[in-house]
Amino acid sequence: HDLSVVEHISDTVGVMYLGDMVEYGTKKDIFAKPMHPYTQALFSAIPMPDPTVKMNRIILEGSIPSPANPPSGCKFHTRCRECMEICKTEVPKRYEAGNDHFVVCHLYGK
Repeated sequence: HDLSVVEHISDTVGVMYLGDMVEYGTKKDIFAKPMHPYTQALFSAIPMPDPTVKMNRIILEGSIPSPANPPSGCKFHTRCRECMEICKTEVPKRYEAGNDHFVVCHLYGK
């Protein structure tokens, strides 16, 4: 994942986890306000050129589930720091976060 390249060559960004689109939007929207916990974790891993800048890194726990045998509910729930009980049993619905920006997560659209 080289997000600096994505930022420079793309107009839109789609973030996938285990084969499912979890967030999609314009480059501006995704880079300014990543909404899905996986997208947030990806962005927190971007190296900073200035070592004095402190970053709040999101460290994903656990191992990546098998794509051949994914978990029930949200496929990301086994590694998500925001996991709720509903995430373990129900596939989240697509939430329209704005103009051409959507996220698939139980945190939104309640």
